[in-house]
Amino acid sequence: MTAQVRVPSLLTRAGTASVLTLALSSTMLAPGLVSDAEAATTARASKALRIAASKKGSPYQWGATGPRRFDCSGLTLYSFKRVGKKLPRTAQQQYNKTRHITSSQRRKGDLVFFHSGRSVYHVGIYAGNGKIWHSPKTGSVVRLERIWTKRVWYGRVR
Repeated sequence: MTAQVRVPSLLTRAGTASVLTLALSSTMLAPGLVSDAEAATTARASKALRIAASKKGSPYQWGATGPRRFDCSGLTLYSFKRVGKKLPRTAQQQYNKTRHITSSQRRKGDLVFFHSGRSVYHVGIYAGNGKIWHSPKTGSVVRLERIWTKRVWYGRVR
């Protein structure tokens, strides 16, 4: 209630430019601008994506977390660890740790979780245009591939 009384008083005493400067220097943002924390999150995610892509051709190995062999969650764990973000070991644990987002909110570097019912069984890093970098299964290698199902959830590493 106090803030509601103080804001009109502030608007009366300050010119429009001063109020805009005040709004931009506090936690409120003008439309289209992002916070420093959000910009840092996006930069880290982009770098993690590049790290995953740099592992193209690395063989799949169950339980492997790099730097030469990976399973699916090992690739995501490795990529984000290299940019200073700690993720849990399994795809399900990683899903539980991320901020869940919709497909329309997804950005390059977000995690893509494949699920059956409520259980997550696979994870990759979103590369844009409906594709992910991932380490799919025994006998294959880290690669860029189109998302093959609509049974996916998205998560953003914080």
